[in-house]
Amino acid sequence: MWIEFKNYQEKAIVKLKQEVNDLLDAEGNKICIFKSPTGSGKTLMIAEFLKRLIDSRIDGKKFSFIWIAVNKLHDQSRNSLKKYYDPLGIGLKCSYFEDLDDRKIGENEILFLNWASINKKGNIYVRENERDNNLSNIVARTKDEGRIIILVIDESHRNAETDKSKELIEDIGPKITIEVSATPQLKGVFRGVEVELKDVKDEGMIKKEIVINPGFENFKLDKKLADKTADEIVVEAGLKKRAELAKLYEAAGSNVNPLMLIQIPDNRKGLIDKKDTVVQLLGKYGITTENGRLAIYLSDKDSKINLENIEKNENEVEVMIFKQAIAVGWDCPRAAILVLFREWKSMIFSIQTIGRIMRMPEHYHYKNSELNLGYVYTSLSDIGIAEDIAKEYITVFEGKRREDYKNIDLTSYHSKRFREETRLSSDFVPIFFKAADELKLKDKISLKHSIVDTKLIASGKIYDVDKQTKSIEKKGTLDIPKNEVELQMAFDYFARENLAPFHPELRSIKRINDSIYGFFGASRDEDRWPEIQAIVLAEENRQAVIDTINRAKELYQEVVGKGKHEVIQNDEPWNVPEIINYNLTFVKKDYKRSIIQPYYAKTKGTDNLSLFEEDSDIEVSFIEYLEKAKQVKWWFKNGKQDGSYFAVPYFENGQEKPFYIDFIVMLNDGRLGLFDTKGGIYAKTAKERAEGLAEYIAAENKSGKKLFGGIVLKDKNSWRYNDSKKYSYNPNDLKDWRFLDLG
Repeated sequence: MWIEFKNYQEKAIVKLKQEVNDLLDAEGNKICIFKSPTGSGKTLMIAEFLKRLIDSRIDGKKFSFIWIAVNKLHDQSRNSLKKYYDPLGIGLKCSYFEDLDDRKIGENEILFLNWASINKKGNIYVRENERDNNLSNIVARTKDEGRIIILVIDESHRNAETDKSKELIEDIGPKITIEVSATPQLKGVFRGVEVELKDVKDEGMIKKEIVINPGFENFKLDKKLADKTADEIVVEAGLKKRAELAKLYEAAGSNVNPLMLIQIPDNRKGLIDKKDTVVQLLGKYGITTENGRLAIYLSDKDSKINLENIEKNENEVEVMIFKQAIAVGWDCPRAAILVLFREWKSMIFSIQTIGRIMRMPEHYHYKNSELNLGYVYTSLSDIGIAEDIAKEYITVFEGKRREDYKNIDLTSYHSKRFREETRLSSDFVPIFFKAADELKLKDKISLKHSIVDTKLIASGKIYDVDKQTKSIEKKGTLDIPKNEVELQMAFDYFARENLAPFHPELRSIKRINDSIYGFFGASRDEDRWPEIQAIVLAEENRQAVIDTINRAKELYQEVVGKGKHEVIQNDEPWNVPEIINYNLTFVKKDYKRSIIQPYYAKTKGTDNLSLFEEDSDIEVSFIEYLEKAKQVKWWFKNGKQDGSYFAVPYFENGQEKPFYIDFIVMLNDGRLGLFDTKGGIYAKTAKERAEGLAEYIAAENKSGKKLFGGIVLKDKNSWRYNDSKKYSYNPNDLKDWRFLDLG
């Protein structure tokens, strides 16, 4: 296989070879950064670099290579390099772990691995085994034979800086580590090669820019348009653009049949499956799987249709429906249009998803500028660009307990569950009414509410997809009042997102919906439902309804009483965990007094069913107070619903339950504070938990502990806590609440 490289590719290959040769002669292990934009052909350049590196050896140095990538990208990389090398008849061998001879990496052999396989605890690649066939020993045997190991880390910005990955790299001990990325983490002193975005565009490898909802600022909101959903509007706009591009390719003498990609959200229980809706809509335009104009690429084996040769420029498929699964490692340069749907909240683009429409199908720019752009049509109201974070990536951050920690040996409790109520029954409806009365929901609801609009981006632009940004350049928005279909979908989504910890099934969603309709006296009056949905979804009303749902769920758990627990004492005294692992839904925070370093907080808008919830505003405020307090030696943000985290027992309606408090705080004088942050209605409903905590503290102090604390809240510029065995909360009378003064 002979390939004519672009000028920027040839320069990068030559420069990379030069840099690596220089580093081979230097003392110690070295890092070389290879930065190249999405769509520039990074894998091809690395493949040619490795070929030239071994072809030019005159110094007798021998090499073995390890190639590590995210998720399944190592498979694509291995197949690409094998396809490139095999026709050339050169000695570079592309292997998986099981392909290795004599439990070592051979000369000029490339071992392909993914991070999931080697970071996963207990995996054969890293654990000791009978055959002594783990990665550490394979690396050792390879080095014993005198070969230099060069490590290639593909998409290095995702994994190379995690604690586990650093340990792995140190264990491998490569002479050279080549970090390949469009957005590398540039830390410390390094040698490197950078391909400029301008050069890639100038040589026609990628689109000049991405435009979003072009011309939407000029839409006329006539009656015909108002009857359509936002999703229908963007699909039809995408189809119209695809037809225009097809004519322009034909006029340019090209056989390219432009492909429109439609990314649908992952299925969520209790919500409408977008795939069926989209397939039905496309059918109105004569685009079906039966006539070969529609392809489907989903994870289900039965949902891979018309994919053969889809990457060929002349392929007859016009539209492909997919999910996030193909964002990494799928290449079809004729893809020119991307349609993204909203999930009733703002969202971010992934770099990899946008990258699907970045490539030029014939590796040059056309005279007609319309063909040199990528097009996104979306019903999302606001978007940015961020790194793609797929659930299956096993990459984790790691927080470690500080070395100055001394055991606190607390008595802790956990719940042994016999039976758990996981779904809402019809009993929830009257309980919701009770919660609404308790919280005076009727007084908080504005019937003269703002119009619930779908806000579409109008003429947005993205010039550099690798530049992570919170938003894009846009001329404005197109506001479309939600029609009845969209209101119903948004309403169902609203109910679903407020169901936790209950199972998000259709029946439970219906219970919440029925409760709200009943509150407005419209249980059977379906004609009023759209009006009620608009009231609930209005920005000024949403939070009051959410507060009511949350209180109703608490009351429901108390009244139904099916999820009975037996609270038992832990066998061993409880101490702060030595290590806590976090996934990529967490972000590092610079909190110096956290006993776990570094501290990671859950990203806003992610699921709330894990062992850690998002830090609420009052929790963040309390952390900031602890960080400044002179008497605080360290603090720990507790997890929930797990035996490895700290809980005290309390009684609620005669049923004993574990209470996972928010914070454990060690003071310089040896006292230990146990605090749970509350505010507003949550302080009002904390009676049983507060009294359980107070009794626990009193009992433990009798046995020699130095504990204090209780429910803590912010009162103007001060913090107060309640440690009374008879808890009460009146925002206008806090005489029973002690001032918390930690200096």
